[in-house]
Amino acid sequence: MPEQPPNPDETGPRPARRGRTWIIVGIILLVLLGVFLVRRGKGSTQLAGGPGAGARVVPVGVTSAERRDVPIWVEGLGNVTSLATVTIRARVSGQIVSIAFQEGTRVKVGDLLVQIDPRPFKIALEQAVATYNRDVATLRNNERDLVRYKDLVGQKLIPQQQYDAQVATVESAKATVALDKAAADNARLNLQFSSVTSPINGLAGVRQVDLGNLVTPTDANGIVVLTQMDPISVLFTLPQDDLPRVTAAFAKGTLTVEAWDRSGLGKLGEGKLTVIDNQVNPGTATIRLRAEFPNPDYRLWPSLFVKARMHLQTLQNVVVVATPSIQRGPNGTFVYVVNPDSTVSVRNVQVDTVQGPVVVIAQGVQPGDRVVVDGQNQLRVGAKVDPRAVPLTAPQPAQQPSQSEAGQQVDPAQAQSGGRKMGAQGAPAPQQTGTRAQPRQQPQGRTAQQGGPREASAQ
Repeated sequence: MPEQPPNPDETGPRPARRGRTWIIVGIILLVLLGVFLVRRGKGSTQLAGGPGAGARVVPVGVTSAERRDVPIWVEGLGNVTSLATVTIRARVSGQIVSIAFQEGTRVKVGDLLVQIDPRPFKIALEQAVATYNRDVATLRNNERDLVRYKDLVGQKLIPQQQYDAQVATVESAKATVALDKAAADNARLNLQFSSVTSPINGLAGVRQVDLGNLVTPTDANGIVVLTQMDPISVLFTLPQDDLPRVTAAFAKGTLTVEAWDRSGLGKLGEGKLTVIDNQVNPGTATIRLRAEFPNPDYRLWPSLFVKARMHLQTLQNVVVVATPSIQRGPNGTFVYVVNPDSTVSVRNVQVDTVQGPVVVIAQGVQPGDRVVVDGQNQLRVGAKVDPRAVPLTAPQPAQQPSQSEAGQQVDPAQAQSGGRKMGAQGAPAPQQTGTRAQPRQQPQGRTAQQGGPREASAQ
């Protein structure tokens, strides 16, 4: 039987050929996609760190290094303490007949506070005086007899024993008179004690007794507590690492101490360092100091927590840069310096002292060098920058307004919102202090090399 030719309408082998075609097309598409992704990755790498990176201009903030005098301050937390706190107690027992002071008012030395009933003490004084006068009369009579006996014993008219007895009588009478005088003085003193007066200039606290109360010298609470307010002292602490510089500066002369409120906006007073404690606290590695402040307006209050800032010295004509410009790297501290062609270069520096917004540079930059203070995280050597000038300011604490003055400088928009909005025109906070510290390494107020020259060690 002859073979039949294939029917063109049969579709058996065509699905297999179509499947192979789609597989080939898919492979080609995957290859193209891979080539595209590889090229895109190379392009992004070139933009990030290749030769094209230098073409991107990075906006940065810059300040110029300057020469200026920089005051060195150290700062510690402390609390206000009174130089004298007296609990007034009665020195004699009796009933209170009058109270001559008001709670919370100022009193002076000698001011009458409380009057205890003086009548029993007046009577005791009169009795003592009468006894004294009687015994004085007896003494005078015995002394006259002694004069007579002396003449008689000289004429051998009376025995020596009688004369000696009269001498003893006179001596005994003298002792009795002395005892009576002491009793009269004691009675007079008790009468004075019935008027309770202030022993110090200070502020009266809450009264512990009322009119008509019976008081005694053994009362635990006393009558009232008086606190000396002017002058007043501040006890504050500093790290033990600051002790050598503090003692050296204290030996040269008086050190000025400023007291600021906890918010750092209000200067409460200015005083002088008076005492450096004779031992370091081993638990906290700190040294305690006392400063005395005039306090005529009572802005400093006992037990009030304050920030104490003490001026040690002033560095003359030193090079300073803004604190945010200091960076740390594998080779130590460095700064980015803007070159004349608007590119940046890295400059290693030695930090001498950190004082709030400024850093004293011992070596590495010169006055006039433009140093980057903002945008360093986008920079590398040779990057093009668009510099924006940022002022280098370091306000002195004495030039900052006090809390009362800051309250008077209110922005109109702030006044309309009830004073809740803090604008850029608000009172500036005192500069944060810290001396001889590596930036971002040690707390301010420490030295880079304790006891050595003012240099920052590059790690």
